Amino acid sequence: MSLRRLLLWFSPFLLALVLALATLVPALAAVPHQSAVPAYAEEQTILQSEQGQPEPGWGDAASGRRHFDRHYIKPPGLMPEQDVILQRGGNTWRTWRNGPLSTVAAALLLLTPLAIFGLYKVFGPQKIEGPETGRDIQRFSRLDRWTHWATAITFIAMAITGLVILFGKKLLLPWMGHDLFSWVAIISKYAHNILGPLFILSSLAMFFAYVRRNRFERADLQWIKAGGGLVSHAHVPAPYFNFGEKMWFWFGVTLLGALMAVTGLMLNFPYFAGNTPGPGFTRYLLQWANLLHLLGSAAYMAFAMGHIYLGTLGSPGAYRGMRHGTVDEAWVRTHHELWWRQISRERGAGTRR
Repeated sequence: MSLRRLLLWFSPFLLALVLALATLVPALAAVPHQSAVPAYAEEQTILQSEQGQPEPGWGDAASGRRHFDRHYIKPPGLMPEQDVILQRGGNTWRTWRNGPLSTVAAALLLLTPLAIFGLYKVFGPQKIEGPETGRDIQRFSRLDRWTHWATAITFIAMAITGLVILFGKKLLLPWMGHDLFSWVAIISKYAHNILGPLFILSSLAMFFAYVRRNRFERADLQWIKAGGGLVSHAHVPAPYFNFGEKMWFWFGVTLLGALMAVTGLMLNFPYFAGNTPGPGFTRYLLQWANLLHLLGSAAYMAFAMGHIYLGTLGSPGAYRGMRHGTVDEAWVRTHHELWWRQISRERGAGTRR
């Protein structure tokens, strides 16, 4: 019963993700001239001159007419699609990026904290069973904590600057004005590009530091059946990391982190051949990378909100472990009983020696 109620809480977010993926289906179809989203006057002039000429649309990697611009930045032959001024998919990408996908992302980022607040107010936090013992247990080493905080700080910086890039023109520009917002936008853009590789390196370090303790076990099935006790507050024996923490590690830090890394590097370094002829990414690939980056980042931030809640207000005493490295024995016995039993056995074996 508790698992059913928990699923009801998270069903809006699953639905939002399904709708976000569903919006990508039309991208597989070609966009003929008469169906292309209108853009600027220059584009309409080219469209009129090309009427009647069949051309695949955004769903085709070869989409785009060749109109070489003599005002080039790099000599011809050094950049992919350097002679493509008009790429038909640009209109559709911009419309989806600024329209339905941004709306889905905004809804997800607004509904998640509301759901967390409702969960906290209705069901309350997962409190420690009984009084604290005063006996501390080492939970995280200094290296564990430094790796975590390096990833967390760069993640928050990436999230803030990314939100400015995505929503700033609609939310900040009207009251900031063009002069102030231009500085905020350009600082956010360069900070996002510079911090991105640092976030990737921190995430890699975190993966290797925590992967050994995030292996799935048979005990995780009991946690799943009880919904982690988030709603019922039932005592669920768990190992060093429970199933929810493992899902955050594998789906959030690892899977979504990899998606952010790949698409982010594509957008950050579209031409990686320098000033010599070589490979690079076409507009078609970069548009897909941008849309996947948008959806992935929204999901990552939503899951991070849940992680932050359960590591602070949702589980009193948990933050102390990541802040100072130790937790009270009562906290371990309440939330990670299987790990506590392992510690007790090791202590007993050490005493017998």
